[in-house]
Amino acid sequence: MTDIETLRVKELQDAQSKAAGLFRAIEDRRLIRAGVTESYLSDQVFALAKELYGTTTHWHKRVIRSGPNTLLPYAENPPDRVVQPDDILFLDLGPVFENWEADFGRTFVLGSDPAKHKLKQDVERAFAAGKKYFNETPNITARELYVYAQSLAGR
Repeated sequence: MTDIETLRVKELQDAQSKAAGLFRAIEDRRLIRAGVTESYLSDQVFALAKELYGTTTHWHKRVIRSGPNTLLPYAENPPDRVVQPDDILFLDLGPVFENWEADFGRTFVLGSDPAKHKLKQDVERAFAAGKKYFNETPNITARELYVYAQSLAGR
């Protein structure tokens, strides 16, 4: 690997680490809670990214959805919703750190509903399996990865 490639890898890994740190800070500061709107939570996440990393650019819209809004496709812009005490939520963020785009998502569960907690665990396991398959299949096409991801979702 050339020095430039090595630097690019390091910078991309740094962006990934910062995105993971942003999610840790979201949890540590207990931003995800009942009684706030999705838009308020989005504003709080934006302010936190700016405070921690100076980030004011996101390469895609911040998607923060709770309850029934979690079932809608990315392109939808549902009415703002107040997070409820027993909700499932997801955050899909695309912060830009220096010149590098990160794309991170996480699922959160408020309350103790066992079905929602199982769904969260299933999503995490499926993502890990998809990532492992991608890493172990160097010549994989996007279509092949999509088909594999569909099979994971079916399980």
